[in-house]
Amino acid sequence: MARYFDVHPDNPQRRAIGQVVDLVRDGGLIAYPTDSCFALGCQLGNKEGLDRIREIRDLDDRHHFTLVCSDFAQLGQFVQVSNAVFRLIKASTPGSYTFILPATRDVPRRLLHPRKKTVGVRIPQHAVAQAILTELGEPLLSSTLLLPDQDEPMTQGWEIKERLDHTVDAVIDSGDCGTEPTTVIDLSDTEPEIVRRGAGDISRFE
Repeated sequence: MARYFDVHPDNPQRRAIGQVVDLVRDGGLIAYPTDSCFALGCQLGNKEGLDRIREIRDLDDRHHFTLVCSDFAQLGQFVQVSNAVFRLIKASTPGSYTFILPATRDVPRRLLHPRKKTVGVRIPQHAVAQAILTELGEPLLSSTLLLPDQDEPMTQGWEIKERLDHTVDAVIDSGDCGTEPTTVIDLSDTEPEIVRRGAGDISRFE
């Protein structure tokens, strides 16, 4: 059964966050809130966690996984960023954006798009997600918690606990975080390409 953590949305309890991070470090898979939907997350090198996310979401090998980072310095360790792209991302983070960029050698090959060798990165503006990332000290390998038989992500922690009780190790609930996913922008080529329109403002990328 998944552990259930009721966490304050603005002032997350340090003890609860510490317990969540211990679970992640022990190979656990968590369902956690972000500024755009709940997400599934595990440690970067956790192959079993990656396989579990694929199974829960029924994903193929072309799916872009996301490295959810605490800040821009951390993001820069895992993707290649030109000066122009740097300015674009810097002006848009933290926020409800996922950026697809060429990965560095620090990203395991199994996370990369098989042809483009790219990976998604984002910096959330959510106190609970940021608390987990800060305590963990590294990105969370993540994917939006959208199940194959659903048109919209689940928004209630108790509902996620009920549905995924035997497939995740913990559910972190800090209230409804909405159903609109991030805006996904591919910055791996010369011009930005809007892959998915979501919660983030797209005007600066058009």
